Amino acid sequence: MASFNIFKKKKEPKKKAVAVKSEIKEAKAAPTKEVATQKKAGIIYGVVKVPHISEKSTNLGKINQYTFKVFPGVNKQQTKKAIEKIYGVKVLSVNMITISPKKRRLGGVMGLKSGYRKAIVKIQEGQTIEIM
Repeated sequence: MASFNIFKKKKEPKKKAVAVKSEIKEAKAAPTKEVATQKKAGIIYGVVKVPHISEKSTNLGKINQYTFKVFPGVNKQQTKKAIEKIYGVKVLSVNMITISPKKRRLGGVMGLKSGYRKAIVKIQEGQTIEIM
């Protein structure tokens, strides 16, 4: 029976447990940059997917319009707030476009190329968004 004692967990001294509790209290008291970023990201989560980069969207960048892929079901107001929070620019207008799924064929199998929704965002003159 004495051989089973090696599998039992050893108890830690109480002094170390008190030290760990004080470290946890200090960590909670001082907010880090990660916590601030998470709060900021929580507002815009589920709105903007990625910037949409194509030849046409690159040309639109010259006239202060940028294109983003967004989640379906997102409206113009949510997109405007999200872009302003992420990039720190003043958004003047938002145009939403829904691209429908397209049929694609691979051999004898028919399939669909997934559709998506994109937003064309016009920002205030003199401001830019660094996408690349």
